[in-house]
Amino acid sequence: MTATAHALIGTIIAAKIGNPALAIPIAIASHIVADAIPHWDTATNRSKKTFKKMFIDSFLDVVLGFVLSYLLVILFFPKTNLSYAFVIIIASQLLDWVTSLYYFFHLKAFKWAYSFQKMFNNDLDLPWGLVIQIVLLVGLVALAKAY
Repeated sequence: MTATAHALIGTIIAAKIGNPALAIPIAIASHIVADAIPHWDTATNRSKKTFKKMFIDSFLDVVLGFVLSYLLVILFFPKTNLSYAFVIIIASQLLDWVTSLYYFFHLKAFKWAYSFQKMFNNDLDLPWGLVIQIVLLVGLVALAKAY
């Protein structure tokens, strides 16, 4: 999933689960579940991209995720504490943050995260890999708002 999708899922978790002892592990687990669903992200077809392009695309994805998460809190879940949402968003993206230390910065101590994610990551090219994420996120927001 994109960092944006993980951020929005983390935002929904923060809005619905006020206990960080529950929300943080759920957010981390949500990353694994979400990545197992066929999806597109900035690393899809990475062999066809330059390092610089993938880094910039990934950076913009992270920024977009935080902007949309902020809007999600303000527009749909205004009682959610923004600092708390930030913590849960980071937890929902944590595996990607740790993997990026290996992938972008070549820190071999974090190769385990890259190898771990490869076990369940399920890439799907555009457009369907992005369409699936959008449908999933709209459905999750609707469910969270309804309940």
